Amino acid sequence: MGKDKKSGGGSGGGGGGGGKGKKPKPVDDDEEVDAGGKGGGSGGKLKPASHVKVRHILCEKHSRAMEALDKLREGVSFDKVAMEYSEDKAKAGGALGWMVRGSMVGAFQDAAFALAPSTVSAPVYTDPPVRTQFGYHIIMSEGRK
Repeated sequence: MGKDKKSGGGSGGGGGGGGKGKKPKPVDDDEEVDAGGKGGGSGGKLKPASHVKVRHILCEKHSRAMEALDKLREGVSFDKVAMEYSEDKAKAGGALGWMVRGSMVGAFQDAAFALAPSTVSAPVYTDPPVRTQFGYHIIMSEGRK
């Protein structure tokens, strides 16, 4: 069943720990990123996708990102937390729209494609935040195609 993809782990950057030929969780930040986030985002099988509809909350400082995570854990909707905490142009609810594979920075892209689609009122997000050269991102996916 998963044996025919034995050498497939090397093509994504070397993080083939999950098996089954599926998208592994982010390889660059395995200890920092659990794309399963709240609700176990990658617990089920995700169909392969080349585009993902993404929202994020970007914070320069880790402490501010953790404050935003606390709000999400309290049940505040993702778009409201993004409007209050995100420090980039996606302040309008954190919406980045449809993003194509290859157009995002590595750790962000890995996490975005590993997340199961969810809604702003019941988001599945990266917990802990994903660190890139831009800061700390809390990411959620709203769709895949």
